[in-house]
Amino acid sequence: MLTLGPNDILLGRHADSWQTALDSAAEALVDAGLVEAEYRDGLHAREAQSSTFLGNAIAIPHGTPESRQYVKQTGVRVLQFPHGIKWHDGQQVHVLVTIAAQNDEHLDILRQLTHVLDREGVAEQLANATSAADVARLLSKPALEPRLDADTLCVNFPARDLQELALAAAARLRQSGCVDNSFISAVAAAQPTWLGKGLWLASSAQGVNLPALGVATPAEQSLESAGHPVHALFCLAAHGDAHRPLLEQLMAVLENSESQSLVGKTSAQLLATLAGETASTQTRRVRVLNPHGLHARPAKQLVQIARAQAMPIQARLEEGSATPVSAASLTKVIGLGARRGQWLVLSAEGEQASAALEAVAEAVESGLGEKVTPFDGGIDSTPQASSAQPDIEPLTADTPHSGVAASPGLAIAPVFVIRPLQFDYAEHASDPEHEISRLNSALKEGAAQLETLVHNAPGGEVADILSMHEEMLDDPELHHAATDAIREGRSAEAGWWEAIETAAHAQEMLADRLLAERAADLRDVGRRVLGVLCDVTLPEPPDHPYILVMDDIGPSDVARLDTSRVRGLLTVRGGATAHSAILARALGIPAVVGAGQAVMALNNASMMILDGERGRVTSQPSEARLQRAEQQLLDLQQREADAWESRFGVAQTRDGHRVEVAANLGNTAHAADAVERGAEAVGLLRTEFLFMAHASAPDLTTQIGEYRQAIEALDGRPLVARTLDVGGDKPLPYWPVPQEDNPFLGLRGIRLALTQPDVLETQLRALLMAGKDSPLRIMLPMVKDIAEFRAVKAIYDRLLQEIPTSQRATDIQLGVMIEIPSSALLAPSLAAEVDFFSVGTNDLTQCTLAIDRGHPELSAQADGLHPAVLRLIQMTVAAAHTQGKWVGVCGELASDATAIPVLVGLGVDELSVSARQIPLVKARLREFDFADAQASAQLALSQATSDEVRDALEAR
Repeated sequence: MLTLGPNDILLGRHADSWQTALDSAAEALVDAGLVEAEYRDGLHAREAQSSTFLGNAIAIPHGTPESRQYVKQTGVRVLQFPHGIKWHDGQQVHVLVTIAAQNDEHLDILRQLTHVLDREGVAEQLANATSAADVARLLSKPALEPRLDADTLCVNFPARDLQELALAAAARLRQSGCVDNSFISAVAAAQPTWLGKGLWLASSAQGVNLPALGVATPAEQSLESAGHPVHALFCLAAHGDAHRPLLEQLMAVLENSESQSLVGKTSAQLLATLAGETASTQTRRVRVLNPHGLHARPAKQLVQIARAQAMPIQARLEEGSATPVSAASLTKVIGLGARRGQWLVLSAEGEQASAALEAVAEAVESGLGEKVTPFDGGIDSTPQASSAQPDIEPLTADTPHSGVAASPGLAIAPVFVIRPLQFDYAEHASDPEHEISRLNSALKEGAAQLETLVHNAPGGEVADILSMHEEMLDDPELHHAATDAIREGRSAEAGWWEAIETAAHAQEMLADRLLAERAADLRDVGRRVLGVLCDVTLPEPPDHPYILVMDDIGPSDVARLDTSRVRGLLTVRGGATAHSAILARALGIPAVVGAGQAVMALNNASMMILDGERGRVTSQPSEARLQRAEQQLLDLQQREADAWESRFGVAQTRDGHRVEVAANLGNTAHAADAVERGAEAVGLLRTEFLFMAHASAPDLTTQIGEYRQAIEALDGRPLVARTLDVGGDKPLPYWPVPQEDNPFLGLRGIRLALTQPDVLETQLRALLMAGKDSPLRIMLPMVKDIAEFRAVKAIYDRLLQEIPTSQRATDIQLGVMIEIPSSALLAPSLAAEVDFFSVGTNDLTQCTLAIDRGHPELSAQADGLHPAVLRLIQMTVAAAHTQGKWVGVCGELASDATAIPVLVGLGVDELSVSARQIPLVKARLREFDFADAQASAQLALSQATSDEVRDALEAR
């Protein structure tokens, strides 16, 4: 909310030009301690994009997203220029509302100012104001705006009489925060008034917080009271004159509607009627796709297009207010507050209405001058689990095609392509109870299928993930969201898929890529139920060995695999940390993911070579290439057998240089399996699993028990536990985080943990106590510099003093992950105080190269062997060894056969990999001398690109 104090308003300013005025505004923000001096450049850069003139002599300068780094604190400074300034778009400006915004607060301030733009004489009053109080009064938002929207409706309520219907409507107003309990008591004490045409009115001014109109319709059209039909009851929360617009809408309904038609309507249909949309009104639904919604720039575009039409265009939010606004009014359009993903309902009447609405809808879908990405469709369409793809160019025969290396190994077999399933269903249904019954039956069938798959799952990791799917399927929030949509008129299929997509989109916004990619699991669960509802089944695979090709592979797909026949996995989408990749590694199946749409054009039974080590596939290979690959495969199989036999040997190079090989774990239950595979330690325990499994932060006892399970399984081997590493929009349901433009570079990792030091302290205490009598290493994620380490170290040191040595670990180290370039560049200052480093090459690579490893087009370029990444690792090792500290690598690069000699040659002391890779990594170490590794490292550092590095190492 825009609140202005006397110190926020600066009167009597003068400027010779708009640039000078903008400089004065920047200076005011700096003087107030809101921004750093560099924010001035952001203000000017924003004006260069388009004018921030709002109207009525007001401009709202604010910085670009890039300049937000210079914002210390969100705030506003208002500068008055009595003589005015000619703004760069030719407008006369008397007031600058200058905003320092860390996120998108300027959009809310803009919406709060729109009311000023409709009032005549405001510009002159602002110019002549002689006190800060006068300016604040003119800019402040007027008090109460009447409310009538989806949250004030109660449709198809099974009321037994009129009074029960009135109380249901009043209860909706209370739930919406418009009234308190005294309003409900007043409604209960009075008899509703008969308005005619089956319509009734209950009203009171008692206990009203906000003027509002509740509307309740009965489930049965036969309901009567005092001999009159009851088709709808209006419940008015009156407040002075502020509720008058609601009365006007009510009068329009009385004049234009057949009341019996209101019975049985969904909330959306009822809102349309209340909005004045009649049989002669044509409408179009279109989704707002702009990243920041309809703020000033796209709103201006919309208004211009609406004004160019031959008749008036109205607009409203489908689930917002029932009061439509003129699409030709900038202030009204901005005032809608439409955000990305919300549906606009455009309406018009007349012969040209259809074409006019189409023109406006297409403009909205195209982004109104901004670059946008789809959000489950723009213009109204039936949601489907997948849609038909345009023609795709097939892969060139006998030519390697790059994807993302997801699971090492070589596969040679014909392909079996499973194309995205089509789920055809109606979006709407007229019998909610029948649809809910269908959904419940499908959920039970889906649960039974999952139970069978868990029982038959090929491997512990697959079973664990499928068990998580069972929990997802039993999530009451998903059930409630789906049934609510069904009661609003959606079919069982549409309601379920809408609930799945909403939850999946929220998951995708998480800062941690590992957690964000769990959206694929939600959709996997969703498709299972959708398949039951639509009676859609997967095609039967061939009875001979094959390479499976899919858009993406979910855990339930893996659980259905006959691992004796599946030689490899190839997917269109996904990154190296997607579940398809994790499961492929867990099962030892070579896999390449993120290979792009071209792989879906492959013909079934065509031969393929899949190299999971390099992330390459070759379709229809030549006879010579095929023979080479077959010999390579025989060599690899023998190598794997030999590696397994010697898995318990000490991890060292051929000449005895020691390099510890440890396991990366996502769950403490897998520690024993890691030891059985030859792990000499756990180099990375992701503790997020424990926090994700609880509805609130796990307590001390729970955490001690979980960590102790891994420590006991390790039987004296070291455990490196990473503290909680989540972040983003909604990282955990009990730990809300403000929305961020780029959550991957926002409040996450140790930054987030330090916002709630009590949670961090509990975790540190639990680790220390669980580690009693065992070697324990605690690792902090996403540390950018020494200040963040010291903040945690202060808590850590205090706990060491508080917990008696007899009750905690004594063989203990505190280190940091090197996963952002700043920590590598500052490694000398960190090394002086930390006990060890662990290089997270996954994040370090994508931060250094500015490439998201999950990007469908760029992910193959996110190679940890890029010389820029290797130089950062070199700097880290040098700094650590100077101080006598050790360095590990816990990213995917640590198990890359080509990269292992390079990392050892750079001086890395520990390689932490997935448990299944441990025997192979140990075997790879025994294939070279330390001097060879050092030569490989120097060769790699001398190259200019990652491709050149790999080519040079291959030729060596």
